[in-house]
Amino acid sequence: MRLLIATDAWRPQVNGVVRTLERVGEELTAVGVEVSMLTPGGFRTMAMPTYPEIRLALALPGKIAARAAAMRPDAVHIATEGPIGYAIRRWCLATGRPFTTSFHTRFPEYLAARMPIPPRVSYAVLRRFHNAGRGCMVATRTLETELSERGFEHLMRWSRGVDAELFRPRPGLRSADDLRPVFLFVGRVAVEKNIRAFLDLDLPGIKRVVGDGPALAEMRKAYPDVDFAGTLTGEPLAEAYARADVFVFPSRTDTYGIVLLEALASGLPVAAFPVPGPADVIGDSGVGVLDEDLGRAAREALSISRDGCRQFALGHGWRACALQFLGNVVSAQGLDCQVPALAAAAAP
Repeated sequence: MRLLIATDAWRPQVNGVVRTLERVGEELTAVGVEVSMLTPGGFRTMAMPTYPEIRLALALPGKIAARAAAMRPDAVHIATEGPIGYAIRRWCLATGRPFTTSFHTRFPEYLAARMPIPPRVSYAVLRRFHNAGRGCMVATRTLETELSERGFEHLMRWSRGVDAELFRPRPGLRSADDLRPVFLFVGRVAVEKNIRAFLDLDLPGIKRVVGDGPALAEMRKAYPDVDFAGTLTGEPLAEAYARADVFVFPSRTDTYGIVLLEALASGLPVAAFPVPGPADVIGDSGVGVLDEDLGRAAREALSISRDGCRQFALGHGWRACALQFLGNVVSAQGLDCQVPALAAAAAP
């Protein structure tokens, strides 16, 4: 089976969408699927306004379509609603080729935070984009319900995973002499992440921020007492989680939050607002505190068992995530091919 995944989100971006697609590609390759990624890396690019780290492909739709056709895919999945996503959508519709999509990011809310574009206008554009496919994958039940109420069709569930070997407790890193407690945020330093709600909290110990973004310089100037570590990946990122005491997630707009699973796998309890995303991932599991008073949530999370957090995260592996994705693709696109039995079982 040859699977084409078209995405505008790709390296050098560091975010949940890129990590998800990378790991899903690796896991599907391991079970015999021939995965091709169509990304901006194969074209001239330009920086996205207000987000210089995001590179958008500068290529005519026909050139992008020709690149896709040369891959001779049996199935097509469009992961993002950018230039590549739109070009492949157009190609699929013109050739009568079925495809699936996925809804990763609340762009309407992100745009509204930067310019006077009502979310209902942006959602109308996204609805038209996704409804042309055979299936639109969403990460949580809450998001599925919300999008259904907005007129999105053919919704399918697709959860997320975590690398529990990389992200794990590392007791040897936590010295008794370290200043405690450490409250950690990992993610893009941008207005839509609502990071000021974390940085303005009156908490004991220290606050640490891992990540880059358009608001980083402004935040460093406004909060000189906060430890801004910049972008970390791999072992340094895993160690940053393991050194902390509580993971604070102030976002009100994330559709899931892979960083939540990374923190939990590292034995780190979560403090967040009771909003879609953390409410879906954590719920009443007891591995975090969800409260409109984020400071209270952060302080109460200090008493949560780190072992319990780890055990919760172990139930979210990347192989299950990838097979659920594959099951969705096969069932939505009506493919007649053999796939692992677990993939078919994972499809909703």
